[in-house]
Amino acid sequence: MTIPIRMFAAIALLGMALAGLDAAPAMAAGSSTGTSNTEAQADSQDLKRGKQAIESGAWERAARHLERAAASDPRNADVFNLLAYSYRHLGRLDDAFTYYGRALALDPGHRGAHEYIGEAYLLVGDPAMAEEHLSILKEVCGDCEEADELAEAIDRFRAGEAQ
Repeated sequence: MTIPIRMFAAIALLGMALAGLDAAPAMAAGSSTGTSNTEAQADSQDLKRGKQAIESGAWERAARHLERAAASDPRNADVFNLLAYSYRHLGRLDDAFTYYGRALALDPGHRGAHEYIGEAYLLVGDPAMAEEHLSILKEVCGDCEEADELAEAIDRFRAGEAQ
């Protein structure tokens, strides 16, 4: 069974609307990737430092680095997913939802973004939306790790356990 293209399109449009993302690709003049080598190196360093900060639980530092990485590479769904993840851990759920939306607009099948936005929906007490993202995950990857982890989080939520 496949995910209806309308669902992916709706998620992408929602993410674009929430994040203010222009649907047309923004390409820098003279660059096939939209970034110069210097910008790409800075982006790579900020992404690396953001990931390191996440691993150590330094959420503010992670968000700062990932914001810079996102500014340098506005078409990288992984960066927006990690930025949203950092904001979620900072309790900035509106920002988290915005950036999960942007990640999903860029990559509607992004497994990490579906798992993490599902977990964010549980934090705001909306298990139905978490279930929707679990359903999409199951369509995208079957019984992958992300689907299993979101299913477990939903089960814990329904059992009354704290997130």
